[in-house]
Formats: sequence, C-alpha cells, structure tokens
Amino acid sequence: MGGTGGIGAMTAVADSEALATLHRVFGYEAFRGEQAAVIEHVVAGGDAVVLMPTGGGKSLCYQIPSLVRPGTGIVVSPLIALMQDQVDALRALGVRAGFINSTQDFDERRVVEAEFLAGELDLLYLAPERLRVEATLDLLSRGKIAVFAIDEAHCVSQWGHDFRPDYLALSLLGERWPDVPRVALTATATRATHQEITQRLNMPTARHFVASFDRPNIQYRIVPKADPKKQLLSFLREEHAGDAGIVYCLSRNSVEKTAEFLSRNGVEAVPYHAGLDAGTRAAHQSRFLREDGLVVVATIAFGMGIDKPDVRFVAHLDLPKSVEGYYQETGRAGRDGLPSTAWMAYGLNDVIQQRKLIQSGEGDEAFQRRAAAHLDSMLALCETAQCRRGQLLAYFGQEPDPAGCGNCDTCLTPPETWDGTIAAQKVLSTVVRLQRERGQKFGAVQIVDILLGKRTAKVIQFDHDQLSVFGIGEELSEGEWRGVVRQLLAQGLLAVEGEYGTLVLTEASGEVLRREREVPLRKEPKKPASARSASGSSGKGERKAKAAVAELPQELVPAFEALRSWRAEQAREQGVPAYVIFHDATLREIATVWPTSVEQLAGVSGVGEKKLATYGEGVIGVLASLGSAEPKAGEDEPAGEEWPEMSEEPDWS
Repeated sequence: MGGTGGIGAMTAVADSEALATLHRVFGYEAFRGEQAAVIEHVVAGGDAVVLMPTGGGKSLCYQIPSLVRPGTGIVVSPLIALMQDQVDALRALGVRAGFINSTQDFDERRVVEAEFLAGELDLLYLAPERLRVEATLDLLSRGKIAVFAIDEAHCVSQWGHDFRPDYLALSLLGERWPDVPRVALTATATRATHQEITQRLNMPTARHFVASFDRPNIQYRIVPKADPKKQLLSFLREEHAGDAGIVYCLSRNSVEKTAEFLSRNGVEAVPYHAGLDAGTRAAHQSRFLREDGLVVVATIAFGMGIDKPDVRFVAHLDLPKSVEGYYQETGRAGRDGLPSTAWMAYGLNDVIQQRKLIQSGEGDEAFQRRAAAHLDSMLALCETAQCRRGQLLAYFGQEPDPAGCGNCDTCLTPPETWDGTIAAQKVLSTVVRLQRERGQKFGAVQIVDILLGKRTAKVIQFDHDQLSVFGIGEELSEGEWRGVVRQLLAQGLLAVEGEYGTLVLTEASGEVLRREREVPLRKEPKKPASARSASGSSGKGERKAKAAVAELPQELVPAFEALRSWRAEQAREQGVPAYVIFHDATLREIATVWPTSVEQLAGVSGVGEKKLATYGEGVIGVLASLGSAEPKAGEDEPAGEEWPEMSEEPDWS
C-alpha cells in the first residue's frame, strides 16, 4: 500500500471489509455489476442514487454499508406488511435487524427502540410516514446512524405509478443529518424520473449508478386477447403448472372473478386488492411468500417490495398504464435468475378503456398529456414488430442489441407486417361518413359491423346499411378489423372520445385519407410463441435465459427435490418463507456440488457463516440419506452403470 494517501488507504480497508462481510454473512465470493462501486462510495460517506433491475442486488448496496460503517442503517421501506419478512430473512443470516411500524404494540416498539439506542441493531426498517412523526425523529437523533437507505425511491415521483406523498418529506434527512450518507434505490426510472428523485430528495451531490435494465432470464410475450381467462388458464396449465406467480388485473371485480375462475379450474389462487380488509390482504400476501405454487390475482397495489425469488411468471390481463409500471410489475418474476415469463393478453378494448380513463381522470391538462404519452409508449411496446426487449431497453435509455434478444415472442416467432394503408383508409372513411353525412359518432363495434356488411339490429336502426362504405371490408375477418382499429389508435391515426368510447379522426388521419402516408400494420402470428418452443431453441435466447443457472442434469433432480422438501419443513417449523432458508439457486448448486461435509458446504454460493452453522448438518444429512455413491454432474458414467439402488425410498413430497 506504500505511496497511497490516507483516503486511498481508507477505501482499500473499506473494500476488504465489505468483501469479507459479503462472504461471511451472505456467502458470496464477489460483488456483481455496480454493487462494489456503490458500496465503496457509500461506505466512504457519499450519497448515491442507484437504479438496478429487480433481482440485481440493490439491497446489498445498503446492507453492506450498514454492517461496515459504525451505527445502524435506517431503511425507509414503503410496505409495512413486508417488514417482518425482510427482518426474518436478515436475522437468518445473523444480521441484527428490527422494524418499527403500526403493527406493533407499545411494548414491542419500546424493545426495538431500546435496541437501537444501545447500538444493538445493524438495520432498522421504518415506513416513510414514521419520519413525519417528531417522536421518531427524536429517537433517531439519540442514536448512531450508519446510513439512510430510501428503497423504492421512484415513489417520490409525482408521475410515478406508485406515488407516495410521504416520500416528499424525506428531503429532511439530509438537512437534519448532513453527515450521514443517503442512498436512494429503485428498479425502474426514466431519465426524467431519475432527475426528479434527485431533486425531490435534495441530493444534488449524489453519485448516480445506473445498471443495465436487461433481465435476460425473463421471456416477454404479448398475445392477442380473445377469451383472456381461458387463455390465462391454458398458459398456466401448459407452461407453469404448480408455479408461483402473479396475475395483474385493472379492477377489483376482475381480480375477484379471475381468482375464482382459476381456483374452480384447479389452480390455487387468491385475490388481493384494496377493497379487501387489511387482515385478508395480509393473510394472502403471507401465504404467497410462504407457500410454493400459489397464484395471487391482484391490482397493482400488490407486489411492491416483494422479495420472493421464485416467482416464475407475471401475467397481465389488462394493459398497464405505462412502460414503467409494466417493467416494475414484470420484474417481480425470476429474481433468482432462473427462466421466467412475462405474459400479457392485450386487445382493442384495452386501448379504448385506457384512453377513456385518461380523458375522464381528475388530472389537469398537463397530467392528461403526460398520461397519454405514457400510454403511447406502452402501446408502441405492444404493437412493435421488432424485439420487445430492445423496445423496453430503449425506453429507459439503454442501447439494445440490434440483433434482437432471442427470448421474446417477436424474436422467437417474428410477426409479419403488411401494408394496411387501404384498410386504414376504409376505417377512417367510415368514421368520416358517419360524422359528415349523419352527424353521428360510434365505437369500434359498429364501425367493424358496417365494414363487414353485417345487418345487426343497431345497423338497421340507424340505416347504416345505406352508407356507401357498407360491406366494403369483407376481405378481412372481424378479429382482423379489430386489430386494424387497435393499431390505428396506437399510431395516433384514430382517437377515442367521450364516456362511450366513440372513434374520431385526428390531425394525422387526413394524411392517410389523402394517400400522403402509408400505414404498415403488424400481422399477429397464428400461434403465439410458447416457453416450450423457446427452451427448444438453440439460439441466443436459450443461452440468455439459462445464463444465471444451468439446468440440472436429470440424475440430480431427486437430490434437488429432497433438499426442497427439507427446506419446506424447516420453513414451516420456523414460520418463515422457504427462501429465507436457502434460495432455489443455492439448492441447485448444493445438489450439483454434492458436499459430503460442512466444510465443503461452506464453499457453496449463498451459504454464509450463520446459515452454515444453523443448517449445515441438516443439508449434509439429506444428501447422505440419498446414498453414498453420489453422482457428479458432467462426469462420464461407466457403461451400464445405473443410479444406485436405495434401501428405502425417501419422502420427496
């Protein structure tokens, strides 16, 4: 170290201590991506704004500094329902963690407060509203604070989909504790939201760390909406039977009906929305965290901060309001790095409904313009004929791979495009005829019926069969015409007006009618891409989807399942989610390495000192019960040699 100054020496010491803490507590050998740089900066006392995708390891960016710096790390977390599980997970690692929120009685809070004042806590979790209570601020001023971590920092944005007014008051942290470093973290933010976080939290000197937004293990797929509940059921049965996942719906009524439909058809599902009482919501959330294979059907009120690593799918039955919202919600899948699916059913009514919601909303004109811009970006993602992942990354200002990702539906089954100019002119001409000749405005259903020449009761009632455009669109099916209307809305060539969702022209419509503009349209694939076809691919998508963890050889699956059963039993006994014991990725590595001693187990990623001491003998016991002639993944087996017989079949249920 000769020749380095005082600051350099301090940084080197902090780096070595941070890495040692990572290995000792969390069981990992090295930091990932931007983690090391963020931690070095915060440990040295600097403020940071951190954008990392869900599953990218944001929590370590404040947990390690809290353990390395003197004092207690204060974590501002938006959902009190999750604090108990966050604290349980840390305590399982040997970290002294606690929380203060409204679920505790007076005596419980007093105990935690005493631990904080005595310097006996490494991390203390608080909801943002607690920091508006003077008693909480007084408590913090009497203790030693290592770092302030503001989790889900996008909640500070007025335009954010999870806006929380209490977050606006967090700028006082820098004013009251100017010498304590602050780190604001989020998984989703455009450049504009990024800047708003910095301004509203009053962090002008903060260093910004932006990791890649890419989640290569997630396969993005959007299918044309037909019968969405049945489409969802087929998707779950064919690709995710027995998997944990989240289904998002726009309304409470849709949530209830979808959960009931899935349960009636053999998929265990529970609803979650703001209309349920707090006890029911907490119970359903707790079940989701603790049980394997449960599906939660929810409004977007569910999932923020959820730390369940093995969510294998996120499905949307209604169109999200923004790309930020979509990215945040789909990011709850596959936090463990294993292949997962972001699936959405999308149709014409989604576009019309969202347009109507914006127009009828309470926001001023500027808010409506911003909401319309968010929706336009979401529609562009749905309607693109190019790589969906590339479109998603470009939205967040990241350069996509020009060759595509190989793991989204448009890469796996490239859609055809066609010249829809004449079809567009027919739709727009019908709207013009109704307005100019009849002084009438109608929705998409009537427009399509006129084009198809269908003499429905409504067509006859208004004499629309006498229009010159009646029956001029028989070359396309009803579904195809609905697709044309949907894409015209997405391209801004049609607009929605009024509470009944009538269609009207836009300024750009004239260019199409005057033949000054061509209208390329996307032809939906006849059979949407499935996860099975993706897994059978030998291209780039397969490599990316399996980058985090290789598939287990078949001969190791029994060991993995036995370890999962043991883990489930441990979780039940302790009343904690299974991932608090070990993540699936750790169990897979254990099954692959097949350690025969606690010392060998210590070398497995994700096995820190506390977990080794608590669970080491149990893990070795599970493997020992499967037979002494353990298989070694990747080794050539002697010809004719089979899996060794076991005198007793283990209980893998």
